[in-house]
Amino acid sequence: QVQLVESGGGLVQAGGSLRLSCAASGRTNNNYVMGWFRQAPRKERDIVAAVNWDGSATYYPDSVKGRFTIFRDSAKNTVYLQMNSLQPEDTAVYYCASSRFAAVAWSRAAAAYDSWGQGTQVTVSS
Repeated sequence: QVQLVESGGGLVQAGGSLRLSCAASGRTNNNYVMGWFRQAPRKERDIVAAVNWDGSATYYPDSVKGRFTIFRDSAKNTVYLQMNSLQPEDTAVYYCASSRFAAVAWSRAAAAYDSWGQGTQVTVSS
C-alpha cells in the first residue's frame, strides 16, 4: 500500500484560493491514478479530482470544474490540488487517495481507491 500525507488546508475567505499537497511513498511504480476527495459533516465522501500517472487524463465533477486543478509531479511522488474561487460549500475535510487502477475512467468512485491520507480541513468563510 501507499502511504499518503496531505498538507495545505486552512481557513480562507470566499473567493480565495488554496493549494493542497499530497506526498506519496511506499509504492514501486507510479502507474496508478491519484485522486482528491472531500467529506463535509453528515455527507458522503465525494471525489473532486483525479489524475493519471503522467497527467494526460483528469476528471472533475461539475461542482468544481473550472475552479479546481489537479496535477502531479511524479518525480517528487506528489499530487497537488489547486483550488480557486472557493465558496463556503467547499468546506470539508479533503482526502488524498491512490487508486487500484491506472485509468481515470475506472477511478471516479471511492471504492476504486485502496490507500487514503489522514485528511486536511478546508474551511471557507462567507
